[in-house]
Amino acid sequence: MVKKKVTSASLEEKRRLILPEDPDFSIEKQCGLIGIPRSSYYYTQCSESDFHLAVMHAIDRLYTDHPHYGKRNMSVNLKQMGLDVGVDLARTLMRKMGIEAIYQKPNLSKPNLSHKVYPYLLREVKIEKVNQVWSTDITYIRMRNGFMYLTAVIDWYSRYVIAWKLSNSLDGLFCREVLLEALKSGCPDIFNTDQGAQYTCFKFVKILMDRGIRVSMDGKGRAIDNVFIERLWRSVKYEDIYLKDYCDGLELFNGMSKYFAFYNNQRCHSSLNYNIPANVFYGKNVRLPITTRVHK
Repeated sequence: MVKKKVTSASLEEKRRLILPEDPDFSIEKQCGLIGIPRSSYYYTQCSESDFHLAVMHAIDRLYTDHPHYGKRNMSVNLKQMGLDVGVDLARTLMRKMGIEAIYQKPNLSKPNLSHKVYPYLLREVKIEKVNQVWSTDITYIRMRNGFMYLTAVIDWYSRYVIAWKLSNSLDGLFCREVLLEALKSGCPDIFNTDQGAQYTCFKFVKILMDRGIRVSMDGKGRAIDNVFIERLWRSVKYEDIYLKDYCDGLELFNGMSKYFAFYNNQRCHSSLNYNIPANVFYGKNVRLPITTRVHK
């Protein structure tokens, strides 16, 4: 009887049945029991005005091509595109999207005392094997009627996307969920992130420390420190997101599922001697040795 009522309930009613803090059942398991895709739980219609949404989509395209653009360059370029956006609004929307200009800064801001920032461990390190280094990041993903955030964990040596998740907020929960999902596939020697609050928080770092994984964090504003996942985001957007124009969260989830299956199992990489990530990650049919050096 209960199952019948849940089945006939509306999507919004089903969403309200989810208990995010349940210690026994993850959100993914609860969604499965109730019968909704996990992405439907996270997705809500964006409350942004049509104008703000159009500006954010334009910022995303500009930032993908020119990650060094700050608020002033964004404002100038948006105006050239016919979008009357001042510096203050450009800054506000960039913050909402979780992005900032990438450039070397003379002084780094002091971290929150409750959030320890770890040093970058990969300068001049030779990447020679699978599971030597993993990294993660978050990117803004546009949709026709809103936007979501995408996070992923990637193995540096093989370029294999080990796990990925979508969320409609920048909270740390979905970052920890994707980390735990990735750790089901193995355990890296080093895990690299940026200095975002999602990664410097105790809950995230503890997952790594409990498994003896060394924590590495990018220098603030340095794109090259996490270059492999930055390249992944560019591939995701130019090969899928900008071409498909997904309507909503469910359509986006289905599209990302297909894209990452293609990326891992079919897409050849010149940096892998034209092998595919899955072959390298799982040690199948690797033609030539692959060595990557991380430069300053």
